Amino acid sequence: MFEPTIIIAAAALIGLAITATALLVGWRGWLALKERELAGMNHAPETGSTIGAARIEISDLKERIRKLEAIASGVDL
Repeated sequence: MFEPTIIIAAAALIGLAITATALLVGWRGWLALKERELAGMNHAPETGSTIGAARIEISDLKERIRKLEAIASGVDL
């Protein structure tokens, strides 16, 4: 009645459609999860102590860079 190649092709097409649908549902679920995670994050402003610590760290890094540049140019500190 039906040729085996038509049956195999139809089964493959149905399998592909099922797989694609499952992947799409999973993708949408993952995006919804990430959206809820982002919406639930507490976006509190930085406190003064962390800003001060960051400034000290930046100052320390600038000092290290200055010393490395002096070493690279051959100047003895």
